[in-house]
Amino acid sequence: MLGELIEKEEIKYIGIIPAEQNHTKELQDKLLSAQRLGNEFKSKCEITFNTKEGPKTVFTTVWSVTEEYLQLKSGIHIPLSSLIEIDF
Repeated sequence: MLGELIEKEEIKYIGIIPAEQNHTKELQDKLLSAQRLGNEFKSKCEITFNTKEGPKTVFTTVWSVTEEYLQLKSGIHIPLSSLIEIDF
């Protein structure tokens, strides 16, 4: 785990900012795998992303991946540009 572990519900209250480097392309396969794990197997993954307070990690299920966002349960979105790492 790279960042402080937080609950999924806390995401909407923190300032998400782009990561120092955009990892979207290198994480593309992991993003699709995380979506498949969430939809088919209801499995969770660790998602680390950048915030104004530094990296944060959430352990949750990915519902969908768009061109710009990672969508979690309850309509929570994490910009792909803020992602640092995804682990299963």
